[in-house]
Amino acid sequence: MYLQQEKEIKIILTVPFLVLILGWFFQQWKWLKTIESKKTKAELSLLKSQINPHFFFNTLNNLYGLTVEKSDDAPNVVLKLSDMMRYTIYMGKEDFVSLKDEIEYLQNYIELHKIRYQKKVDIQFHFNNVSEYKIAPLLYIIALENAFKHGVEKLTENAFIHVHISTENEIILFEIENNYEQLETNPKIGIGLENLKQRLKLLYPKKHQIKINKSESVYRLTIKIDTK
Repeated sequence: MYLQQEKEIKIILTVPFLVLILGWFFQQWKWLKTIESKKTKAELSLLKSQINPHFFFNTLNNLYGLTVEKSDDAPNVVLKLSDMMRYTIYMGKEDFVSLKDEIEYLQNYIELHKIRYQKKVDIQFHFNNVSEYKIAPLLYIIALENAFKHGVEKLTENAFIHVHISTENEIILFEIENNYEQLETNPKIGIGLENLKQRLKLLYPKKHQIKINKSESVYRLTIKIDTK
């Protein structure tokens, strides 16, 4: 009888202690998750801020030249640049945006670049079935910037950029291909591409694929994102 009572007392004393221990572990887990979430948001914020600002400065310089020449293109450039800056500043802060809006942003970027070049460039942009999809903002602009920077701007003729965005079963497939002139035997991976890879890891862990195919003169980047 005495042993039975002693055993019950031990159980009564032990249970609250175990509850306190489990509660402490749970609070620590919540704290770590909060820290991890804040760290991820801070990293994403930093990565977004690294979107190349040179494009905007170059476009402003081009706009100045157009106004000096009193070109009819100047008002159109102002409107497109305004739309891009508004999207970058305001929509860039959102967690997700409409894929349709992201495509319009890329189209404005392409149109502004077309005004810059006097040479003929084959630029194709195809997309389908995008109205119902959402995606993290400013993901694809880095790939498009690189296509212009390393391809169109350095080739004297026959430059091309082909972009295709398609969706199926909640998968978004982005493909971009451009030609370029091989100048370095072992070119370094740019900051922009590393930025893109890091953002994809943070935003779509285990739900994305990024693939690069490179020949002597053609560069192809494919990004597949599972939005489920």
